[in-house]
Amino acid sequence: MLSIYTAALLDALVGDPNWLPHPVRLIGMYIKAFEKWIRVVAKKPRELKMAGILLTLSTVSLAYGFTFMILKLAIGISPILYFAINVIFMYTCLAPRCLSDEAIKIYKQLVKGDITAARKQTSMIVGRDTDSLDEQELTRAVVETVSENASDGVIAPLIFMAIGGAPLAMAYKAINTLDSMVGYKNDKYLHFGWCSAKLDDLANYLPSRLTGALMCVCALFLRLDFRNSVITLLRDGRNHSSPNSGYPEAATAGALGIKLGGTNLYFGKPVQKPTIGESKRAIEKQDIRRSIFLMVGAYGIVLLAIGIINL
Repeated sequence: MLSIYTAALLDALVGDPNWLPHPVRLIGMYIKAFEKWIRVVAKKPRELKMAGILLTLSTVSLAYGFTFMILKLAIGISPILYFAINVIFMYTCLAPRCLSDEAIKIYKQLVKGDITAARKQTSMIVGRDTDSLDEQELTRAVVETVSENASDGVIAPLIFMAIGGAPLAMAYKAINTLDSMVGYKNDKYLHFGWCSAKLDDLANYLPSRLTGALMCVCALFLRLDFRNSVITLLRDGRNHSSPNSGYPEAATAGALGIKLGGTNLYFGKPVQKPTIGESKRAIEKQDIRRSIFLMVGAYGIVLLAIGIINL
């Protein structure tokens, strides 16, 4: 519990500086190297699916095993060294400060009226084309990103580290990284990324729904629309291409009284996504800050719950 709280405090104070070596980058390097090697021998759909299963199992096992062994060696040297390394591992798994900072950068550009800078900044955190987005569409993109990542970047890793410490949290980050790199339903990754995508869906099943529920609770304390947040969560939580991402987005959309989803451009091609929520009012740039408050509030509730459980 002390390690988790220290890691959370470190994230709040420092965030995710670019100069700090991050374990996720090592995980990403391994995934790229494995894919480059395995595609030389795996060509057919069945072969690619088996290769993808091997990639998933090896990546998650290495992430868990490496973290576990480092901590095992550290405890044999010094309890203080063990605590410090444990905190660092946990700290790298948490992203509320980084997520908030990136969203606020865009919000500040919108406040200044610099739509070009806001588009460029938004392109760094979303996959859709941003060159032609207006203020409302930029705001929608940021709100969707904050609410979606509230689960897999904030609440989920916190839950896994509370259950199984830094090794399990790092294993979860490996699952999340696999999905972001190979878990696509396109020609290239349909078979190779199948296992990674399915495992990510499974790992995020409960955290995403818990995140949505906690955001509804936060809406009550933030004097947002609690009732509509609950209704939208239950009604529109499944209105997403992902089986999990829709729940925190639905809770956010309902709390703010706005509509998320709809048509986005990806590499110049329009992609229609299911809509979430209702347009009770027009989206405004202040909704970025409100979505951050909902995310941070849910994060705080989980931290509080961890402390109460461990009393």
